[in-house]
Amino acid sequence: MPLSMANIGEKNYVKKINGKDEVRRFLVSLGFTAGTDVTVVSEFAGNMIISVKDTRIALDKAMANRIMV
Repeated sequence: MPLSMANIGEKNYVKKINGKDEVRRFLVSLGFTAGTDVTVVSEFAGNMIISVKDTRIALDKAMANRIMV
């Protein structure tokens, strides 16, 4: 399922990142790699705050749709 459908506060693991090479490289540089645990902290106005590797990152839902958990 895409990360954008994950419940707030639920711990998930990244399985795969979809998209073009530059999008995948960008997400990997932010810490979204296969096997990494991610948690949705909050969601508002079509944007999501994601906790990954002890940091919080804001992504829009279109980008979160590319991350499979």
